[in-house]
Amino acid sequence: MAADPSSPSPTARRRRNARGQGERLREEIVSAAVRMLDELADDEALSLRAVAREISVAATSIYLHFPDRDALVLAAMRRCHEELVRTGDDAEAAHENPAGGLRARILAQVAWAHEHPGIYKVLHESKVNRRLGMPFKEVLIARTTTAVQRCMDAGLAPADDAATVAIDLRTAVNGMLSLRLNEPDLPWPPAHEQVDRFLTKLVGIPTGTGSRR
Repeated sequence: MAADPSSPSPTARRRRNARGQGERLREEIVSAAVRMLDELADDEALSLRAVAREISVAATSIYLHFPDRDALVLAAMRRCHEELVRTGDDAEAAHENPAGGLRARILAQVAWAHEHPGIYKVLHESKVNRRLGMPFKEVLIARTTTAVQRCMDAGLAPADDAATVAIDLRTAVNGMLSLRLNEPDLPWPPAHEQVDRFLTKLVGIPTGTGSRR
């Protein structure tokens, strides 16, 4: 019997994606997840089917790249964390003064969290974080530790264990941001004033030193 000309040929059915097409789809999936997580501010509220609908693909296309929701959330958080690190690096690099560089790095983190509040909450409060951890966040800790050490080496802060001081500073900044995001109606002082107090009390940088380039 003659083949139905309207049916796809065996060759067409076996056609592979063009080179790079699969990677482009993966990036599109991650980008959609980032947008949705920023709106939802809760990784548990995200579903792979919803992501598939967002970019108009079949749910099976998502599973080809991510076995479950946690894997997709981790990929989205990794991308966001890399962006946060780059933002801090660029801000610090604009300052020759190590204290100014550290201050700029922290303020860049504050600004990024203000711009992406949902993502910031997922980065620090998600259930995926509690279940699996996000080891890629160690990069930001290391960058902050290095910045603190530069201040100590330049005599702008008392000599101390830079890693411990950086963790104290990170705890204060993340706590401040978490409270600002979760309790926005409190009478918050300007963020830069709080950051300056953290730098003085926790790192030992004299008031006003970090504002100079």
